Amino acid sequence: MQSLYWVLTWACHRKCKHCYDDRFRPYVRDALSEVVGEGIAAYQKVIDNLPQDLAWLNRETGAREKTLLVMAGGELLIDGVREELFYPALEALHAKYGENLPKISIQTTGDILTEEILDECLARGVRSIAIASIDDYHVGMKGERKFKFMAAIRAMMASRGVKEVSLGGENDDRLKAPNLDEKISETDPTFLFFGAQPDLWIGELWPRGRAFVNGLCGASYEVNFCTRWSGGKNFLHIGQAGSEISIEPNGNIYPCCLKTKAPLGNLTEEPLAQILESVAKLPAIQALNRGAPDEMGADYGWDKATFRQKSSQIDGKGKTVKNMCLGCDAFFKEALSDQLKTLRTERLTATL
Repeated sequence: MQSLYWVLTWACHRKCKHCYDDRFRPYVRDALSEVVGEGIAAYQKVIDNLPQDLAWLNRETGAREKTLLVMAGGELLIDGVREELFYPALEALHAKYGENLPKISIQTTGDILTEEILDECLARGVRSIAIASIDDYHVGMKGERKFKFMAAIRAMMASRGVKEVSLGGENDDRLKAPNLDEKISETDPTFLFFGAQPDLWIGELWPRGRAFVNGLCGASYEVNFCTRWSGGKNFLHIGQAGSEISIEPNGNIYPCCLKTKAPLGNLTEEPLAQILESVAKLPAIQALNRGAPDEMGADYGWDKATFRQKSSQIDGKGKTVKNMCLGCDAFFKEALSDQLKTLRTERLTATL
């Protein structure tokens, strides 16, 4: 795969109003142990069922490149998650892949990050750190306050030789990496800033979770998240450019980071390649792989007009939202979820 997006836990120290999943929130005491325990119980089996060779072919250069493995939460660096789940998962990845370890990237809000934690992450093979809180939704980051925070992060990273890269598209020079001309080698650790705003990642927000409940989704029907990075397009193409799947703490996998209404399978039960080979037989899954969710129903009596009609819901603020993701949700609920469950049962039965 070119990329794997692995959410290890729902535990977070924030409850942001724009989050795509309301399970990301603070948990305390027994509730924290339980939610982190879900990831602890699953991570080794997930790793066992990932391909031994995760490299992908860059057709432009002809070279095989290491997979980008994005490890995220929630917040992986908080107490109760870092030592108990995140670091052991990193060590398990080292044990399986050795010198062929994927390029490990982590996503963090950054406000938990300290010099000591940064050193621990780098020592465990983390090569890229995404500070994912640079927007007006994260408390303490609104307006000019984000730039003071960014300066502190930049100073910490510079003290450890971690070099800044740019996501691209920034309209404010203060958001850009200051040394874009600096040469960065394959072995240099890097970091970048991004957030939920048009010039740093995504402005329309998702028809999901608290973002939907709070009326923040601005994506119209013409916005096709499936064709964007971390969307469904090309997710079936193991070993090729553009391929990415999303993994939940319990091992469920999805064709996009927004997640479909039902998983394709579960990595605690069976290998990734086996799951993708099986679901690829479904015409609807092939449509997602083309980045064309409105074509999923072609073999099920749903034409594009029907799909569009089904792509409408009322959000938490009483606003009508029309979006392809909502049409995908409706199609999964009415037609596809049962087929995926049947395939999963057939695969698991065949291995008994």
